[in-house]
Amino acid sequence: MDRMTERVETYLRDLQDRICAGLAAADGGGNFAEQTWQRPEGGGGRSRVIAEGALIEKGGVGFSHVEGATLPPSATAARPELAGRSWRAMGVSLVIHPRNPHVPTSHANVRFFVAEKDGEAPVWWFGGGYDLTPYYGVESDCVHWHRTAKNALDELDAQLYPRFKGWCDDYFFLKHRDEARGVGGVFFDDFNEGGFEHAFAVMQAVGNTYLDAYLPIIEARKDTPYSEAQRDFQAFRRGRYVEFNLVWDRGTLFGLQSGGRTESILMSMPPMAKWGYEWAAEPGSPEADLTTRFLPFREWV
Repeated sequence: MDRMTERVETYLRDLQDRICAGLAAADGGGNFAEQTWQRPEGGGGRSRVIAEGALIEKGGVGFSHVEGATLPPSATAARPELAGRSWRAMGVSLVIHPRNPHVPTSHANVRFFVAEKDGEAPVWWFGGGYDLTPYYGVESDCVHWHRTAKNALDELDAQLYPRFKGWCDDYFFLKHRDEARGVGGVFFDDFNEGGFEHAFAVMQAVGNTYLDAYLPIIEARKDTPYSEAQRDFQAFRRGRYVEFNLVWDRGTLFGLQSGGRTESILMSMPPMAKWGYEWAAEPGSPEADLTTRFLPFREWV
């Protein structure tokens, strides 16, 4: 188990480095500030945040490797047989909120969990994915995002993309609003199929292609002119992002229930958001187009 975790940790630290370098270059004006931290119960991490960049209004790319004596309820709700086990968790998680409302928000996460109990074999699994949250939908961007994920996973197993795409649609759904958070992507959890080498390769296929999926969209949209009214719409839609993270996201719940570092857990929040009572976009507008044409579930590739 130690050899497995060492390999995963080495990969994740390098992934954080590569993603931060790629995003900083795309921003062209901002840099990530790093803060390392330790968790009293065990482990720690390094949080990297960029704020008020040329492109990125706020973004965070965090690495953590933490452990605890007992899995929190959010981790055992679907697997009660693991209750009471000690645990180790490591991962890279990121959210990028660009200033320009024509550049979508993006989220990615890859992680590895181990649950252990004296006298029993360790239980381990991988999870992760990436999803896109546009404010003004562009069909070619959505197709590119999904095609990148599909091509990466098809090299390992052609059944993975349709499974993970459907899982993403179901997971990133605001049940209280009856609408999707964005246009999805791929998502998986509790994954140990095919043994460690195969499952690890699946996680790497996702982590390694996040920049391939996102950077071309940034390049295509970053110079699109925008108005204050469009910024207002972006702020309303960011409110939906906040709602999902605080109400439904299992990663947020796990972090808070396990006594994680609050600043690192909530660095995914946008720098500003708005709520309006029964606010609705004007019918036929580009803003209405987002919810009528892009957010409903559909096959992009």
